[in-house]
Amino acid sequence: MARKRKRKSRRRLEGRKILALVPQYNLESGEDKPVTAARKYIKKEGIDPPAVLVVRRNEHTTDRYFWAEKGLFGAQYVEENHFLFPSLRGIAPTNKTNAVAVVGSS
Repeated sequence: MARKRKRKSRRRLEGRKILALVPQYNLESGEDKPVTAARKYIKKEGIDPPAVLVVRRNEHTTDRYFWAEKGLFGAQYVEENHFLFPSLRGIAPTNKTNAVAVVGSS
């Protein structure tokens, strides 16, 4: 019997496309917790928001964070609620497949 696929949220997919356009930084967490490592890296490198930080916890696990003007957020939260972040409003993926066709009434 075929399994039914889980429905993908359009809002989250749109947020994922927007985050793909933001600068991304990769780092290792080392002895620190991932969020602490991300905060230290931001301070050390002087990274300006918006940015995505991918923190490698171990060989199998990575955590993704979004650096915004108001602080550090989980990337999944930002994907779902990207419209709440002013720094992401200017970044919009160009999507020509969702163009609306206008049909003339004659």
